[in-house]
Amino acid sequence: MYYLDQNIQELHRIFDQNERKNYLRLDLNENPGGLPEEFIKKVLDDVDPQFVSQYPETLHFTEILAKHLDTDIQHLCLVNGSSEGIRYIIQAFTSVNGRIVGVVPSYFMFQIYAEMYGRNFVPVPYTKDLDMPISHILEHLTKETELLILLNPNNPMGNIYSEEEFEKILEVCKEKEITLLIDEAYHYFYPKTFIHYALTERRIFVTRTFSKLFSMAGCRLGYVVGHPEDVQYVQKYCTPHNTNAFAMKFAEEILESPDILSNLISKFKEGRGYLLQALEEQNYLYQGEAGNFLFIKPKGDAKEIVQKMKEEFGILIKSYPSIGKLGDCLRVTIGEKKYMEQFMEALVKLDRNTSS
Repeated sequence: MYYLDQNIQELHRIFDQNERKNYLRLDLNENPGGLPEEFIKKVLDDVDPQFVSQYPETLHFTEILAKHLDTDIQHLCLVNGSSEGIRYIIQAFTSVNGRIVGVVPSYFMFQIYAEMYGRNFVPVPYTKDLDMPISHILEHLTKETELLILLNPNNPMGNIYSEEEFEKILEVCKEKEITLLIDEAYHYFYPKTFIHYALTERRIFVTRTFSKLFSMAGCRLGYVVGHPEDVQYVQKYCTPHNTNAFAMKFAEEILESPDILSNLISKFKEGRGYLLQALEEQNYLYQGEAGNFLFIKPKGDAKEIVQKMKEEFGILIKSYPSIGKLGDCLRVTIGEKKYMEQFMEALVKLDRNTSS
């Protein structure tokens, strides 16, 4: 008998098939400059036919990562990008029709996975001033809630949580027996982390990726951190050899080359500092406390600016509708200074024309 999962049949997805190769890509929170070319060549120097032909082995890299995080391998599960880990946590720790609570807007795959597996996603919206008081989160946490998803910091809003706020949230989660997932995809852009809770408590997970600051979005590598007894359930969902050898090789070289990591952080900070100052000087309103992205309120039409930015300047950015006090606005990825200069030059020219 033929069968099709009704959740999949009714699931609405938009797949990005755009050709982005010859553009300055400031639309998907990647590092527009990437890793240094000489570093890439060095890493690839000892790639031989056997490296490519053999199935990847994860133990060595997991030990390297565990050492970097000051933990042991039992607390870690490697995944094909952190989105895979998020998917498995939702599958393992929530039930059909189970209640999942998360702030919106945020990473869209949380809601997609909830719909895909027949879960009930309960959105917690931001205030008009683009704040997220934890009281708004706590009032949505019922005894029927199975999973709470937080982002530290949140994409695309850029907000963060203090230790005191997190402790209050955690207390309620324990009281009501709610599993807690903290997505830290933008760690290093904002170094405050809650990973120590995932290493010491049950039913708390942290997910991270090598796609953002580590500049490896093309390699697909992430990891889940949690208590060993919880991590083993996530691992059971993993397909054999789900992380590729090239991804682990590049990640290992970065972790063992502190100068590479510090250089990436330094360039990001310089670019962010320049962009914020330039926006202030041009009297733009913006939002983004942490992360490698900003919302910017344009003076003209946001959608028109996005289109002309692509057509006339070869720069890709995004527009978002009705973002609180910013209204229809732009979202731009922050990169090193030279790319931010390129973006600001285009923005000022385009905004002058579209707002006149």
